[in-house]
Amino acid sequence: MTDETLKPSPLQALHEELNAQMGGYAGYALPEHYPSGMEVEHLHTRKQAGLFDISFLGQIRIRAKEDDPAVAAEALEALMPLDIKGLGPNRVLYGLLTTDHGGIRDDLAISRQGDDFLLVLNGENREDNADYLENALSGDCKLVREFDRAMLSLQGPSSAEVLSRILDHATITNMHYRDSLEMPWEGGVLIVSRFGYTGMEGFDISIAAEQAEAFARRLLSEAEVEPAGLETRNSLRMEAGLCLYGVDIDRATSPVEAALVGSIATCRRAGGERAGGYPGAETIEGQMEHGVYRQRVGLRPEADVLLAGGVELFSDEARTEQVGRITSGCFSPTLRAMIAMGYVTPSHAAEGTTLFAVDADGQPHTVTVTALPFVPKTGH
Repeated sequence: MTDETLKPSPLQALHEELNAQMGGYAGYALPEHYPSGMEVEHLHTRKQAGLFDISFLGQIRIRAKEDDPAVAAEALEALMPLDIKGLGPNRVLYGLLTTDHGGIRDDLAISRQGDDFLLVLNGENREDNADYLENALSGDCKLVREFDRAMLSLQGPSSAEVLSRILDHATITNMHYRDSLEMPWEGGVLIVSRFGYTGMEGFDISIAAEQAEAFARRLLSEAEVEPAGLETRNSLRMEAGLCLYGVDIDRATSPVEAALVGSIATCRRAGGERAGGYPGAETIEGQMEHGVYRQRVGLRPEADVLLAGGVELFSDEARTEQVGRITSGCFSPTLRAMIAMGYVTPSHAAEGTTLFAVDADGQPHTVTVTALPFVPKTGH
């Protein structure tokens, strides 16, 4: 896809003014990094606050045709292994859309705002997944695409203090992790969620496209806030051991293999009060009981070498037994070392196991299986 075919973000003019290095992501032209570079952005976000443009995500609103949120919750629970009936007003969950074969169709955030449920989908397949949801829910619910809304993410330990100067101080200060509130700003309505994709304190902010630039400039006027690109978002999520859809998880990967069993509500598991009833439930429950043939692990290369997705993993340097494959890797500014994630057979998944990764030139590199996350999660 050429640059001319990429969709502009609502913050396009601001990114250009800030001399961002732009790249293509989910069909949008978005900042990869700014002049300071990924490492500086990453460390600044860890220390204070980074502002990310995540407008490529797909926002949709779902409401029961009879305006009864219990009906909408019932319909949504038939599509994902979450306790949506128990999702209180102004709360948000991380969850999965599963396939009939137990794979992951998408991972998403879902919150309840009054009688509506708001879903934030991954950008790459947002149209397909919105179509899927619309067809599956058409008997009971109405679905409205809000793909024209922008989304910003303010992440880092100073994010709450910064937001409390701009929005209602008491409301921001009293928000708990996974709270999601509608808040007024300059004649518009923001949806502010104490949530994010970095493993740190932070907020995701849904905002009308026409207000996005003004709000972003207001945030950047605070001394603690610097702009950050998607390379930094990737390195932060990697340090936190979080999956990227289409890279670490996909329709051929189950929640059990991906170490995402925690996203399956207890009440939806075998023996729970509303066990099963979602696509692929029988397969997933069987894997939870009997195990899987591969599982996601963290990996630390011994040498200072980037091992990216697709690199094969072997149990021995002679490469007689392939036991897995790397899905993603990057340099960790926090650890000052290379890190990676991938899938290996359970017999080679124990922390401390030595494996051998073979790079594109055929050179073997020693890697060690490491617990996730690489960097402890922090936050409110």
